[in-house]
Formats: sequence, C-alpha cells, structure tokens
Amino acid sequence: MAMTASSRAPQGGGSSNSARSPFVRLNELLAPHQPGKPLISLAVGEPQHPVPDFVGPVLAKHIADFGRYPMNQGTEPFRNAASAWLSSRFKLPRALDPRSEMLVLNGSREGLFLAAIAAARYVGPKPGKPAILMPNPFYPVYGAGADAAACEQVYLPTTLENGFLPDLDALDEAILARTVAFYLASPANPQGSVASRDYFTRLKQLADRYNFMILSDECYSEIYTREAPGSALECAGPDFTRVAAFQSLSKRSNLPGMRVGFAAGDKRFIGLFLELRNIAAPQVPVPLQHVAIAAYGDEVHVEENRRLYRIKFDLADQIIGNRYGYRRPDAGFCVWLDTSELGDDVSVCLKLFKEAGVRVVPGSFLARQQPDGFNPGAGYIRLALVQDSETTAQALHRLVETLG
Repeated sequence: MAMTASSRAPQGGGSSNSARSPFVRLNELLAPHQPGKPLISLAVGEPQHPVPDFVGPVLAKHIADFGRYPMNQGTEPFRNAASAWLSSRFKLPRALDPRSEMLVLNGSREGLFLAAIAAARYVGPKPGKPAILMPNPFYPVYGAGADAAACEQVYLPTTLENGFLPDLDALDEAILARTVAFYLASPANPQGSVASRDYFTRLKQLADRYNFMILSDECYSEIYTREAPGSALECAGPDFTRVAAFQSLSKRSNLPGMRVGFAAGDKRFIGLFLELRNIAAPQVPVPLQHVAIAAYGDEVHVEENRRLYRIKFDLADQIIGNRYGYRRPDAGFCVWLDTSELGDDVSVCLKLFKEAGVRVVPGSFLARQQPDGFNPGAGYIRLALVQDSETTAQALHRLVETLG
C-alpha cells in the first residue's frame, strides 16, 4: 500500500497535544486523583538497577577535570573506547575511525534532536517541502527534531500487522523524494521489536537511492533476552554512507542521569554534526567521559543488568500470561499491552492509578493522531519494567486483579 497523505503530520502542527511530552500529559491526567494503593510507577523508562561500582572511584579520580571546558568532539580516549566497543559488539564492515566517525553526545536525546538539523544540511535541498520519516508511536524528540529542521513529519504506523516496524513497502516515491532523514528505533520503544539485517539492508538501499540519512536509535540494544540485536552500521557499507547510529549509557549501564552517549557513522555527516554541536550543544564533562570509558570496557555489569530484566520478564510471562495480547518483547524493558477491549487507553490508565496505585502510560500519548483519525497507540498501555523484581511482581499482580 502506497503512503498516503493520512500518514503525514497535520498541517500547522496538528492538535494542541501533538507536540507535548507524554509524561507532562500523564501528570496532568492523574493530578486530580489519588492512587488507590501505595504508588508503583511503571511509567517512565528510568532504569532503577544499581549504578555500577566503578562509577564513584572513576569520578573521584578525575574530579579536577570538572575545571576544564570539554571539547565537543569528545576526548580521544572516549572516542577510542566507544569505537572499540562498537567493533567488538557488532559485525561492522570495518572498524570506525574514532577521529572522524565518532562523536560524543550529551545523552542520545540531545543527539537525536540536533541530528535532524545536521541531516538537512547533509542532504541539501529537496523537491517540495523536505520531510523526515519516523515510526508511530515514537520517541517525542524525533518530532521535535523534525520541527527544528523545518521538515514535515511523516508518521509511519507501527502495528501488530507490520511487526511493529515501519512498513518500507508502504513508502511511495513522492514521499521518498522529499525525505531528508528516517528515524528508526531498533529495539523499538515501546514495543520492543527488532529490525533484522534484511530490514536494515533494504532501508539502506532506499537511503542510497533517494539520498536521505538513516538516524538509527539503538539505545536499547544491550537489553535482550535471547538474541543480541544488530545495528544499522552493520549494513551501512564500507564508508557507513548515509547512516548514523546513536547509543547511550542510560539503559545499558543504568546511568540515565549521567547523560553520555555517542553518534557514529558517516564521516561527512559526523563532521557537519560536530560543526552544529560546536555552537549549539552542551559539552560532555571530561570526568563523565572517563566513566563512559570504564563502562564500555566492562561487560560484567551489562550481563547482570540483562539477568535482572530477564527475571522480570519471566514474572510478566507468568503473571500476565496470554492476557491483553501480551508478548515478550525481543528487546528493551517495556511491555506493550492491548487493553482496547476494556475501554480506551486513557480510561484504563486512570483505573489502574485510582484503584491499583499503578502508574502506566496511555499508548495514545506516545503516538500522533493522523488526519484520518487513526492513532496506532490508542488502545494500548506501556509498562516500563524498571523497578526491582519484587515491586514489579506486585505491580503486575495489581494490574491483572484490577483489569481482570
């Protein structure tokens, strides 16, 4: 099916809620009410596992470096460590050049936002209004980046029918000819779906044919049960042309407050991105880059992290069972439940808060309603299994008891 106008952003920015944070909207929804039981939040994807033991000593050792302005490119040791980790973790066409194909970020969110502007500069003029494509539901920063780059947002519904990944066969040439960038999240948030090597290869072929950047958000890549997810860089060719992958230590190493990540890939894109960040982006403190070096050099804490999430998904398998269309995700730490038979997702979230004291996110808040009225997140709720296993089990039992 060809992409139609109904898959595009409403002109003029859409509804009043279309560009607002889903968590601000959730706060406003729940503010007039009190939780029916002691509150358990499964709403925000903020890892609650322990911070790795090495963080404190590394910070203490390099505390004096807080007295320096960091370079926006990142320190040479950081770029070397991150590049070495990518080569050991993924089957890359070749090792990345840490001098020209690696860039430190103040967390992947900042990077993904500014990447849209850098992509527009990289690609240059397009016929008609330039467009940026993104999955729907999606991480809200994708839309904000497209807005900042003065590009039309084109939403690609990710549903059960298409495996919760954008349907590449549904894209017509008129849209692709105007495309500046394609945001892809693999593993996907909120559904946990993972793009295959064939999927990445097909997307790269489209990027080469129509000259657009692939902005591959891979921050959940290290949280999986069985098979390790791949990277868009694996299928990017020998020069990683038109591909940039984004990583973060937030999920991998339980360091959401440290705000360190990186972008890696296409040399020309990274160069343009650095020029933009030199004048518009926060630098990453040098002591935090030292912590990142230690984190990328250690896999023991990452495997322990995966073990803790496996325990919680085992609990979800047992407690939720086959209710609400539950399926154990391929990766990530979110559960995407179809509660449409129980009412709209906003009402379900209110019920869980008011009766069970469980805070979750309505799926419709994580997606955009398109002009035809379809919201691919409607009828779903998202749970982030970030609490300890005992708390998670308690929340899941409450959920099942409340929803039936």
